[in-house]
Amino acid sequence: MTNEELFALVKKNPIGVGCAVLSLALAGAIYFRADEVPAATEELAKKSDEGSRFAANLQNAAQLKEQVDTLTACEKELETRLVHASQQLTNQGYFYKLESDTGTKMTSISIGAPGPQSRVAAKTMFNAVPFSISVQGTMNQMVDYLRRLESGARYCRVMSVICSVPATDRNGPVTLTLNLELLGQP
Repeated sequence: MTNEELFALVKKNPIGVGCAVLSLALAGAIYFRADEVPAATEELAKKSDEGSRFAANLQNAAQLKEQVDTLTACEKELETRLVHASQQLTNQGYFYKLESDTGTKMTSISIGAPGPQSRVAAKTMFNAVPFSISVQGTMNQMVDYLRRLESGARYCRVMSVICSVPATDRNGPVTLTLNLELLGQP
């Protein structure tokens, strides 16, 4: 085929030749840009994740001030309810106040030593301050005493309870022996 025949074919079929040239150009562009598609897809996924994270941050930040105020108030309340291991008289005073409020008679109170901590264990912000107490009174007074411990001014965990009545006098006072822990700081 000569040049003149080629030009005649192009003039005779301009749309077909244009489509063929355009197809070849697009095929070449697709071939040379094919390796950029996975990188562009990965970048799109990163941008989409970042955009959704920003949208979630904006949505969650709407009440951020109120949430910070609530957390600050809870922190202050927690601080008032903690015991400090170094303040033994104040800690015992809590139980003496319960004794006077409920009308019971405290027969013994002792502060136990904190449990052993392993050297590997991370130091925590809070620790338990153990107490052993014995109180005497009527059954209603004992129930009232336990309820006040449960809903009192300190965070309390009762470890063991022994409730007894003297065998010789069934109408005598009930003795309640408690091993408990108060949440505190060193």
